[in-house]
Amino acid sequence: MTESNRAIIIGAGPAGLTAAYELIKSGYEVIVVEKDKQVGGISKTINYKGYLFDLGGHRFFTKYPEVKKIWEEVLPGDFFLRPRLSRIYYKGKFFYYPLRPFNAFWNLGPLISAQAFISYLKARIRPYRQPVNFEQWVINQFGRKLYEIFFKTYTEKIWGIPCTEISADWAAQRIKGLSLGKAMLNAFGLKGKETVRTLIDRFHYPRRGPGQFWDKMAEIIVRRGGKLILEAEAIEIIIQADGGFRVKLRTEDRVEEISAGVIISSMPLSELIQWLRPHPPEEVLKAARRLSYRDFYTAGLVINKEKILPDNWIYIHSIEIQAGRLQNFKNWSPEMVPDPKKTMLGLEYFCFFTDPIWSLPDKELIQIAIDDLEKLKFARKEEVLDGSIVRIPKAYPVYLPGYQKNVSAIKEFLETIKNLQTIGRNGLHRYNNQDHSMLSGILAAKCVLGENCSPWQVNFEDEYHEIAQR
Repeated sequence: MTESNRAIIIGAGPAGLTAAYELIKSGYEVIVVEKDKQVGGISKTINYKGYLFDLGGHRFFTKYPEVKKIWEEVLPGDFFLRPRLSRIYYKGKFFYYPLRPFNAFWNLGPLISAQAFISYLKARIRPYRQPVNFEQWVINQFGRKLYEIFFKTYTEKIWGIPCTEISADWAAQRIKGLSLGKAMLNAFGLKGKETVRTLIDRFHYPRRGPGQFWDKMAEIIVRRGGKLILEAEAIEIIIQADGGFRVKLRTEDRVEEISAGVIISSMPLSELIQWLRPHPPEEVLKAARRLSYRDFYTAGLVINKEKILPDNWIYIHSIEIQAGRLQNFKNWSPEMVPDPKKTMLGLEYFCFFTDPIWSLPDKELIQIAIDDLEKLKFARKEEVLDGSIVRIPKAYPVYLPGYQKNVSAIKEFLETIKNLQTIGRNGLHRYNNQDHSMLSGILAAKCVLGENCSPWQVNFEDEYHEIAQR
């Protein structure tokens, strides 16, 4: 097989593995390069002494039939249909999300509820005409009071910057179609002319976590002749005169080169631009350096309690708790926990790798998580049997004001390089979900096979995939 029919795929997350899966079915030689020791990217499942936990929560729900088809091909019969319950924890009380007016007003009490309602009416009467940041967009939808209670603290925990410095794009993508007005109409049985939207209340989930799916897909790719190189980092991508590529890979003990006719990359755009040779124009390099990312770590804790909460996950808005979100993996799948009398929790902490907390020893990070559990009154210190820390660098592309201009400059340059595709969350600098990342991999493969399409199409005009009509 010639090098023109060989594709090097950088990154073995959902986007990269899906692209490899599609290309190998069409006769391409694929080489998947992953700098971690495990496939799946941020959707991997960690096995800690037989207890399983994810890096966040990864639901299998999609509106894309081509994505669903792959799920059914790779892991037939190994999915549970799970009920969704996710709530907000604020000042010792639980609030449903999306907000349910009666539940929210009951928990807030009459005074704050009245203030919230007046605030909402003011926002409807005098909204921001052209909201440019997260704060303005959410106030238009919910009013300032509910924004300050339910959105400001949590969002700033995630991103580490004020809501006024986050683009309105973030809110428009993640909260699209949801508003307090529609929820209130629905609560009183007055749906009006427009069908009220909510979030999906059921989803599929592999018996042993999303990592089970990605491990199986990688196994299929290798069985069909593909090559998977783990713990290898692409450090240079050389564009050759004949239109092909040479990629320098750094492993633990050596640097080697591989040639191919196609490159599909899910590495962060900032890194891809840095490693291209010859160097991109200076304005493109500057645009790449302006892109920002948010890191986080997960503390997986084994708890000596049979039941803690009915939820799949909890958003933690209280400022006295350092964790931003808590996952209850036993409620995702009972097979995540080998002992039915125990529970596996995952507490997520958002930070930058330059923050002191990122470099703390694992033992100290586990203690922070235990302290948070005690403050939440979910478990006592003596009930925590064991724990594990997993750090995830560059987990989320940050939507800083002006990021669109920087991404557009990079995209315009990359479009001049034939047979180079970028995919996935970091490859498109878009906070996509698992199925969106898979779709970008599918589209990249179609482009390689000669179809007129682009991974950049994903999630631009689509409504947010979790929104369902009611």
